[in-house]
Amino acid sequence: QVQLVESGGGLVQAGGSLRLSCASSGRTFSSYTMGWFRQAPGKEREFVAAITWSGGSTYRADSMKGRFTISRDNAKNTVYLQMNSLKPEDTAVYYCAASVYRHQAVRSDEYKYWGQGTQVTVSS
Repeated sequence: QVQLVESGGGLVQAGGSLRLSCASSGRTFSSYTMGWFRQAPGKEREFVAAITWSGGSTYRADSMKGRFTISRDNAKNTVYLQMNSLKPEDTAVYYCAASVYRHQAVRSDEYKYWGQGTQVTVSS
């Protein structure tokens, strides 16, 4: 059994920053791809970023790559999402997920374990 617990969400003004954290327990964290997804009200859950066991990262879009940075600390079993220059359209519930694969998984069906989500609200 794998548990994922996100933290770091909150209310921030446009242009501000937040750092989300996701602590994992229950299995060998360092071996698998970790990802972040988000879901805005009335919209489907969408991929944000993923990072492989070796640290290779991928992002949903180039514009997001310039503002968001995913990283991991395998010693702490934790994955992070640093979000800068936040925009109101970034408002969503952000979910951490653990894949069963080692490649840069970008689809939600490639992830088996999910956290409960953390709310990020960006005001204009």
